Amino acid sequence: MKAMILAAGLGSRMRPLTDNCPKPLLPVAGKPLIVHHIEKLVALGITDIVINHAYLGFMIEEALGDGSQFGCRIVYSAEGDALETGGGILKALPLLKAGEANNNSPFLLVNGDVWIDWDKLAIPTEITGLCHLWLVENPLHNPQGDFVLTPLQDVVDKNAGKEGETYTFSGISLLTPALFEGSYEGAFPLAPLLRTAMASGKASGDLYKGDWIDVGTPERLQQVEDLLSA
Repeated sequence: MKAMILAAGLGSRMRPLTDNCPKPLLPVAGKPLIVHHIEKLVALGITDIVINHAYLGFMIEEALGDGSQFGCRIVYSAEGDALETGGGILKALPLLKAGEANNNSPFLLVNGDVWIDWDKLAIPTEITGLCHLWLVENPLHNPQGDFVLTPLQDVVDKNAGKEGETYTFSGISLLTPALFEGSYEGAFPLAPLLRTAMASGKASGDLYKGDWIDVGTPERLQQVEDLLSA
């Protein structure tokens, strides 16, 4: 299985920390946030990693190289202008499918600006639908949640009429290339594709109960620092 780490965001909410440094390279406990992800992926046996970048992307390539220093192979999907989440993944699909026996093999997608305890995440090797999402208890910045997880492990939009407790998307998912069929090159978000898959009953999920932080602000970056220090 391959993994893709999303690293093309501007990191506007992190300013001034990101004025001269891309957000994935901000240090946490003595190493860049993205390196924590890479090391955990390698520990899980995932050694083929695709990283997209735009803002100050050359710094990411200079810092991480070809991945050999981490025991993995890193290839980059460079974006002149950020293509948003969906457009960035679509552009990187040829890299994610290269060398795969099954042209629709799922790949692990990791939002580069989340912190998660990877040791508490069980990753299936196959999925039956188009995507598999890990949900978390609603954080303070998203108290209403977005999705419902049914008893059959289907993920549905909270506005789709399904009763149940709502949760928030963790930023970690398994996606299949088929999710992007019919998509056109350019900038577009991932969320509408996920909701379309949910509406057709092709989105499964799990509730993740370990440590999780959306590292979107300097304050939350400090939360990760404090967590690791403890």
